Amino acid sequence: MDKLSYVSAPADGPWATYQSQIDEVVPYLGRLARWSETLRRPKRALCVDIPIEMDDGRIAHFEGFRVQHSLTRGPGKGGVRYHPDVNLEEVMALAAWMTIKNAAVNLPFGGAKGGVRVDPSKLSERELEKLTRRYTSEIGIIIGPQQDIPAPDVNTNAKIMAWMMDTYSMNVGATATGVVTGKPIALGGSLGRVKATGRGVYVVGRETARRMGVSLDDARIAIQGFGNVGSATAELFAGNGSKIVAVQDHTGTIFNSAGLDIGGLMNEWRARGGIGGFSGGERIPAEQFWDVESDFLIPAALEGQITADRARRLQTRIVLEGANGPTVADADAILARRGITVVPDVMANAGGVIVSYFEWVQDFSSFFWTEDEINLRLEKILVQAYRRIWETAELHKIALRTAAFVVACERVLMAREERGLYP
Repeated sequence: MDKLSYVSAPADGPWATYQSQIDEVVPYLGRLARWSETLRRPKRALCVDIPIEMDDGRIAHFEGFRVQHSLTRGPGKGGVRYHPDVNLEEVMALAAWMTIKNAAVNLPFGGAKGGVRVDPSKLSERELEKLTRRYTSEIGIIIGPQQDIPAPDVNTNAKIMAWMMDTYSMNVGATATGVVTGKPIALGGSLGRVKATGRGVYVVGRETARRMGVSLDDARIAIQGFGNVGSATAELFAGNGSKIVAVQDHTGTIFNSAGLDIGGLMNEWRARGGIGGFSGGERIPAEQFWDVESDFLIPAALEGQITADRARRLQTRIVLEGANGPTVADADAILARRGITVVPDVMANAGGVIVSYFEWVQDFSSFFWTEDEINLRLEKILVQAYRRIWETAELHKIALRTAAFVVACERVLMAREERGLYP
């Protein structure tokens, strides 16, 4: 059967990586393999033009996307990113990974993703609001609390979600708090959401360490990315006895073999928007980050960061994927041969979407939980999901990523088979 042909995707891009992951899982799907082609193509891909009037009177056009990969198990769920490199192929892959992630932790969602090709740092707040509201209006034909629920992602935040919710609500003539998650608390947001992804990375890392006999006391942690995910992950690991020996973001790479002061690093990040000027460690070249000796390497930035070359050089025991798609397919194979355990993104960073699910549920019921309740529910779901994936990996003697895909794809394709085809 022909592969997806209406988009030109590079052989080493994120969509190709996702396709190779499906190739790996098909032999384990049994009778459900006959439905596997539905995993290889998105249900719906929308490209939109976003014209706005800039502060200087110019009319500027931006390109936006919303992709719904699968709606078989429930409404689409996935973030919206603002980045100058956003393109359809990337958004398709991210939407597909959301399908897998939601199914892997057994949430009643399908997979979706959105993005706008823009450098938000070059827009004023007024221009950013205009961009957000026009984008929301353009994709409004396919989003909704029971259809597709956006959330924050790279370079988007609670304020942008508030603008999206307000725009959608004005267009439908009723307040619809459940159309997005990651909103401000005053608009139906959930406690615990900001640090949820980082908390999930820590919980999954802790469970991995327990199963592999690795002590978190004085464990060496290297983290790429120090936004909401990386910073929360660093705080939790450090708070439980680990040493954060290296941190990298877009402003620089800081190393300290004795462990970085995370409180000071957080203050630097809040004050200057990056950690590059932090004086509590040695500033090293960006590429040298991948040579740092560690027990856990946590990529928590963008996709495609662990290439084959970097995989050959890594000096770590466990790669804990805080970002989406940070390891390319060739690198995965190299890490497996080297005996480095890779805990896949669809499991490791699922904390954010789990608490997004909690927010969605709370919005529908208009009854809100405490942060302690949310953290306990988050941990319970992650631990149960991880146990199933770990047992699947041991049963078939396969990598954790393949095991996560086996569990997720079985759930998606079982639902597809039970629903049948219409008409």
